[in-house]
Amino acid sequence: MGKHVYLPRLIDKKVEMYLRTFGAVSIEGAKWTGKTRTSLHFSKSSLFLDDPAGNFQNRSLAELSPELVLSGETPRLIDEWQEAPHLWDAVRHEVDRRAKKGQFILTGSTAPVRSGIIHSGAGRIASLRMRPMSLAESKDSSQDISLEAICREDFRNLSFSRPDLRELVRLIIRGGWPGSLGLGPAEAAMVPREYLNQIINHDIYRMEGIHRDTRKMELLLRSMARHESTTASMRTLGRNIREEDGDALSAITITSYMNLFMRLFLIENQEAFSSNIRSATRLKEASKRHFTDPSLAAALLNATEEKLIGDLRTLGLLFEALAIRDLRIYADAFGAHLYHYQDYANREIDAVLELEDGNWCAFEIKLGAHQIDDAAESLIRIRDSIRAEGGVPPKVLCVICGLTGAAYIRKDGVYVVPLTAMTA
Repeated sequence: MGKHVYLPRLIDKKVEMYLRTFGAVSIEGAKWTGKTRTSLHFSKSSLFLDDPAGNFQNRSLAELSPELVLSGETPRLIDEWQEAPHLWDAVRHEVDRRAKKGQFILTGSTAPVRSGIIHSGAGRIASLRMRPMSLAESKDSSQDISLEAICREDFRNLSFSRPDLRELVRLIIRGGWPGSLGLGPAEAAMVPREYLNQIINHDIYRMEGIHRDTRKMELLLRSMARHESTTASMRTLGRNIREEDGDALSAITITSYMNLFMRLFLIENQEAFSSNIRSATRLKEASKRHFTDPSLAAALLNATEEKLIGDLRTLGLLFEALAIRDLRIYADAFGAHLYHYQDYANREIDAVLELEDGNWCAFEIKLGAHQIDDAAESLIRIRDSIRAEGGVPPKVLCVICGLTGAAYIRKDGVYVVPLTAMTA
C-alpha cells in the first residue's frame, strides 16, 4: 500500500479493545472511508481479495483453500472478505481452533447476503462500523469541546474565531473522504461524483450480477438528496421523482433499490427515539434519511459553493447532515446511540443521544447564530412538556451551530457549541 503517515481515527481505540477481546474483528462501511488503511495499521500480515493480480488469484485461492489464506502473522487482515463469503465461517472455525484473541481483521464495503453463511460469528467475530472522517479527524475542528463531556454536563465557556460560511460549504461539498484531504475545492468536489458513478455503474452489478436500470437508481438517489435530513416517506420520494422527472418508480422498485444502497453503506438512516421517555405523548416512528456523507447529497444536487450560499434552506439541511455524520462518529466512540425525536404534537429534536446509563441529551442543529434563540426555546418547551406529562426529560439541552464564535452556557441552561470546535 506504500508508505503513508497514518491519520488517527476515533475508531482506533475500539479496534484495539476488540482485538484484545475477540478472536476476529470485522470493520464494515462504505468504500473510501479508510477501512483498509486503519486495518493495515493494526495488522501484521494481509491478503487483498480484490487484488486483480494473476486474474484475481487471491480470490481463487480463498475459494480453493481458505485455510491457506488464513495463514500468516496475526492479526491478519483479509480485505474485502465478502468477495469470498464462505471465509466468514472459515474465520469463525479457525478462531475456535486457535482459541486466541486478535487473530483476524476483516474489512467489507458490501453487506453480503447472509444466506450462504452458516454461523453468525457471535462471540468470535465482533463488528465495527467505519464512516467517513469527522471534522475532528480531518483536522477541520479545533477539538476543544468534547461531546462526551457535554453529555456529562462538564462544560466551559470558550471563544473561537467565527467560522466562515464559505469554508463550511466547502467542508460539506468535500466530505469526509480521506483521499480528498489536501485537494483543492474543484478536485475535492469530483470525488463524491465519481464515487456515485462507481456505485451505480459498477459496484451494484458486481454485488448482484444483475443489470439494474441505472437511470432509475439515479432518479431515486437525487430524490433522496432533495429530502436529505428529513423523514420523507417512500411515497413522497416516488411522487417527487414523478413530479421532477416525469418517471414513475413503484414501491417495490424503491424498496429494492433502498436495500441495495443500505447494503453498500451508501445511506444510514437516523432512527426515531422513544425507548426512554415514558411520556403520554405519542411519538412518530419514521426515520430520517441520510447519506453516509453530506458530500454525496451535494453531488447529486449538483451543488456548488455559490448555489448553496444562494439557497440557505438546502444549505441548512446539508449542514444538519454534516453535523449528524459527526455526532454519529463521536457518539459511537463512547458508546452512545444517535436518534431523532418527533411527536404528534409537531415537536421535533434534530438529534437525541441515548447514553449507556439510560439518560438522554437533546441537540438542535442550526447553521446561523440568529437561529440559536428559537432553537433553545424549542428545546426548553419540549423538555418542560415531557416533564409535565410524567416522562423522563433530557439531561442536557444543546444547540450545535455552524456560524458562532463561542461555546457557552446560556442563562436558561442551554449549551451552545460550534460544530467546528467539537470532538468525541
